[in-house]
Amino acid sequence: MSERGEVSAWRLVKRAYAESAFDGEGSFRFGGRWNSRGFRMVYVSSTLSLAALEFLVHLDAAFAVPRQVAFPLRIPPGLVEAFAPGGGSSPARGLPDLSESRSVGDRWIREARSAALAVPSAIIPQEINFLLNPAHPDFSKIGIGPAEAFAFDKRLVP
Repeated sequence: MSERGEVSAWRLVKRAYAESAFDGEGSFRFGGRWNSRGFRMVYVSSTLSLAALEFLVHLDAAFAVPRQVAFPLRIPPGLVEAFAPGGGSSPARGLPDLSESRSVGDRWIREARSAALAVPSAIIPQEINFLLNPAHPDFSKIGIGPAEAFAFDKRLVP
């Protein structure tokens, strides 16, 4: 959190998708952990290192690592709602199962309760990812910095 109470976050995307990094098209077409197909959502992480891990977990080792860019974000106070786990959470990881998390995210998008929802990372549940609703009226209040070149250390990727 910054001095003004803003929440810092990062989005790491393939460079080819930098222009559309915040339209929610990928989640709309394919769904994700926190949304079903047909719901626009943008996934960001609380740190650049967590964003990198979230990116790496989805890479196919058979293909070359694409060029990436990282976007820094500042989310004003009052725009973030915190996810409160329900009774269906996985005891091993403290996370809801996929059908429950998608139901939570879909409902959050439909109800347009906030521009951002803080949720635990599936990779490191003690760390936070943020779901952004690009259709929310307050989405434009989220500060999105310019794209910065990003490359993984060669020891992390083939």
